[in-house]
Amino acid sequence: MDFALTDEQRMMIDTVRRFIRAELAPLEQAVEDSGELDPGEGRRLCEASKALGLYALNMPVEFGGGGLSAVDRMLCEEQFGHTSDILIRRAFGNVYEPLLVCRGAQIARWLLPTVRGEKTCSIAMTEPGAGSDARSIKTRATRTASGWILNGSKHFISDGDWSDFFLVSARTEGGAISMFMVDKGLPGFGIGKDQKMMGLRGTQHVELSFEDVALEPVSLLGEPGQGFKLAMEALNVVRLAQVGARAVGKAAHVLELAATYSADRHQFGQPIANFQLVQQMLADSVIDINAARLLVLQAAWMIDTGSDARDQISMVKVHAAEMLGRVVDRAVQIFGGMGYCKELPVERYYRDARIYRIFDGTSEIHRTVIAKSLLKRGATLFDLHR
Repeated sequence: MDFALTDEQRMMIDTVRRFIRAELAPLEQAVEDSGELDPGEGRRLCEASKALGLYALNMPVEFGGGGLSAVDRMLCEEQFGHTSDILIRRAFGNVYEPLLVCRGAQIARWLLPTVRGEKTCSIAMTEPGAGSDARSIKTRATRTASGWILNGSKHFISDGDWSDFFLVSARTEGGAISMFMVDKGLPGFGIGKDQKMMGLRGTQHVELSFEDVALEPVSLLGEPGQGFKLAMEALNVVRLAQVGARAVGKAAHVLELAATYSADRHQFGQPIANFQLVQQMLADSVIDINAARLLVLQAAWMIDTGSDARDQISMVKVHAAEMLGRVVDRAVQIFGGMGYCKELPVERYYRDARIYRIFDGTSEIHRTVIAKSLLKRGATLFDLHR
């Protein structure tokens, strides 16, 4: 069992880290203040990232992507966690794995332009009555002689106003769930209000409506009835990368700020870092972060070796999300009153961290998944030697 990074991995991490510090970090406060990222600035970030080969890192090389393994991708995603969600989206792309199911004309129309950064997409699953219970969606696609007719609605669709097309889950024949690539601007396709959030400033979360939207046969992604499987496979990767690895990166960034502040801040004639209760908070955060990092890398290794990592990803989702909340909460406590002020970024990190326990499956849902697996599989769930 070798935990050492290769020279190539170290170079990759260093490249991503330097890019984030030079190009993304300087924009964070402006996004926080205005609540948006200038579209021109977003396109500039995309081009700058592509020039360094950092765009669509998760896509195979044959389609123009980075071709990273799951482990290598998580190493990069941890660095992504050091900056804001909207800046990650613009710089590194929303290129989702279900697009790899594209065949024939779909490749040139949707897959390749997305990998090249010429088009952007969002996953549209969540509905007002279907959040964690993704199987209860009501959006429906009815087959016709010329294709499909789509009716229904979605909400909380991240980056929806920016996206050129959407991976939309809808019920088809027999109640099965299928997935469709739906272009923005089609007659009957509406984009509603942006739901303002506690955190994640700059990232839109919009409503979508479909009223007799006519879809071509080529819009169906994969086979009829394959949509739920495609969506769940995509969400598993998203949970590991955008929740697990990024939570580790964000927590590490916050801990670095807290450690520096505790060494600089003096009370009672000495740095507060000398106080044992402050040291306990710092030590607990180090332990939490490293435990989460190892969980992330174990799950990524399982993916790379072809193992079923679903249970491990649920463990990552719970532990990393809650770890981030604990680390940021401790940081606010260490910063004291200044940690509660908008003048410093710790307040923003505190707000941003709260959603990690909710999106892509709540902590409660994933605990249920883990418990059911334990009762079914016994010690094989947690004993790697069996």
